[in-house]
Order: sequence, then structure tokens, then C-alpha cells
Amino acid sequence: MSSVIGFANEEAAVMELSRMYRQYGYKHFKMSKFEEYDLYSQNKDFLLGSSVITFTDTNGKLMALKPDVTLSIVKNSNDTFTEPEKVYYSENVYRIDKGTHRFKEIMQIGLEFIGDIDDYSVSEVILLAKKSLDAVCERNILDMSHMGFLRGIFDGENLSRRKIDKLIDCIRSKNTAEMEERCTRYGVSENAKNALVKLTGIYGTFKKCIVELKEIAVNDDCRRAVSELENVYSFLEGCGCENGVNLDFSIVSDLDYYNGVIFHGFIDGVPNSILSGGRYDNLMKKFGKRSGAVGFAVYLDQLSRLMRDDEEYDADVLLIYDDDSSLDVLSKTVSQLTAQGMSVRTQKTCGSVRYKKLMKINGTEVETVENNA
Repeated sequence: MSSVIGFANEEAAVMELSRMYRQYGYKHFKMSKFEEYDLYSQNKDFLLGSSVITFTDTNGKLMALKPDVTLSIVKNSNDTFTEPEKVYYSENVYRIDKGTHRFKEIMQIGLEFIGDIDDYSVSEVILLAKKSLDAVCERNILDMSHMGFLRGIFDGENLSRRKIDKLIDCIRSKNTAEMEERCTRYGVSENAKNALVKLTGIYGTFKKCIVELKEIAVNDDCRRAVSELENVYSFLEGCGCENGVNLDFSIVSDLDYYNGVIFHGFIDGVPNSILSGGRYDNLMKKFGKRSGAVGFAVYLDQLSRLMRDDEEYDADVLLIYDDDSSLDVLSKTVSQLTAQGMSVRTQKTCGSVRYKKLMKINGTEVETVENNA
């Protein structure tokens, strides 16, 4: 296991991240395990996958085990500008696992900031995303992009939604050759074409890539996106959390839902992103709400193989006793060891337990039989 993982198990991760979010004024949001299926069927493009576990309720309504938390929070938000809603959650969601292609119960923790969104709102959420990564693993990367920059390039171009989606796919796959070919075939203007081709190749440290981004900002919408990214990075710098922050426009999402900064988080030893988020005012509009929103989720299932539960040892100490062992000595020994912060497994045989230290009680005597620590 990588020594940089900061938590012993999912429960410890939830407790520590929850504590962090509460420090910034986020309140715990508790919800049901299921929602009416229509909530998800009408927003399939927002979900990571289209498959949902459904069942019929006693009143005849088609229900679904929730594959997503954000939709439930948005649905139940107050939609007020006078005071923002700042909520965090730790919930199980039900999705198809990429490896097994079977449904899996996944623990997810995250937060949402809903209301009158400004540069501070976005910066605070991204700061907490970075702090979440730092808490999990000191070797991490936060990749950011901005859907407003893309929308700025596409504005003024006579492109169908299908063609825009194809061009976004080129950015996602970093395929500059196909991007250039499609732009020519679709009749994209020369300025927009050059911007899209260069954008497809942009990846690296923030300070390096923001210069490249400014050079291809074709209009005021693009320049506003650049300004917002700079404000976020400056905020992270002021908080000492700028290390490992990159720009990567292969991080793209659906324009129907996202309109601002979006980001993914990665840690050493895990090939997939363990965190994702962004600003999704457009999703709020789909629910008839005027408020803006920004948030992220941490996918704890991605950490399971690196958690300490999967380490070489099941317990720090395996304490063996028999029928002649003193119950008083046994209880005092367990108390002493646990008071020292050790995990203790007490049983009559070794079995298949993996341990650092093997101890044994003979009558009233305690001896160390083996020490692998």
C-alpha cells in the first residue's frame, strides 16, 4: 500500500472530510436511498452511466436506487439568493462498476454550494476539492478546465449540437489531427479552428498553460473564463494549495449542464479520477431554478485497494489464549495494547490472521511469540 494514503478505511475518510467541510460552514444533507425514476430518466446525460436499478413502489410509482446525489440536492434546493445553501453529504450510490460491469454500491462524499455564485464561491469549492485530495494523498493532481471558454469559441459558429459534440470528443481524446479535419469539414472559422486545435493540445502547469490560453481567447466570453481561472488559482496560491494544479481541456462535460470551471482530481497509485466537480448553473435552469451551483464528489471506492484495511496485516497484535488463561490478565492485556493505539485480535488459534506481533497468554503469563513489526 502507498504510504501516502491518509485514512485507515472509508469510515475514517468520511469522518475527516466531513469535519473539514463543516469547518467551512457546510451542513450535512441526508436523503433517501431512492427517488422517483423520472428524475434520472430526464437527466441521463448528467449521469456517469444510463443504467439505473428500478423497482415499483407500493403506490405503483417506478422508483430508482439513486445513482447520483447532486440531482437530489438540486431538486430539493430552496433557490434563494439571500443566503447560499452550503451542504455536504456522505451517501451510497448504485452504479455499474467499470471493472466487473455489474452494479456496485459505492460510498461517495462531496459538497454543493448553491445560490448567487461568484468567484469566491467557486474558489472555496475548488480549495476544498484540493484540500480533500491533499488529505487523501500528498501526491495528487487537480486538473481544471472551463466550459465557458469552449462555449465562447462555439458562439458565432453555425454548428449543430451533434457537430459540437464531435468537436468536444476530439478535445476529450486530445486528437488534434481529427479536430483540424472536422473543423475544416464543418466550415469552422479560421480563428475558432486555430483556437480549438491549440486547445486540444493544452495540458500542463497552470502558469504555463494560462499564457497559451490567453493567446487563443477569441472573444470576451473566453477572456472572462480565463479571468475566472486566474482568480481561482490566485486564491489557491494565497491558501498555499497551488501545487499540483494543472490546466487540461480534455476535462470536458456536457454543455447542457455545465457552464464554468470543471475539475478532476487524481492521486498516486489510482489510474482513474477519484474526485470530479464543476459549476452547473445550466442543470439548475433545467429544474426551473434561478440559482447557480458548484460542487464536487469524492469517489471512495477508488481508494479501497489502497486503504489500510487492505494492508499486509489484519491487526497489529494477535493475542492467543486458551481455557487455562486468566480472564483478568486477558482483559488487562487487551486494554493496555488498545490504549497504546494498537489494534488487537483475540482468539484461541492463529488461523489465517495476518499480524505484526503474535502474543500468547499461558495462565497468568503474557509472552511475545513473534514480532514482525
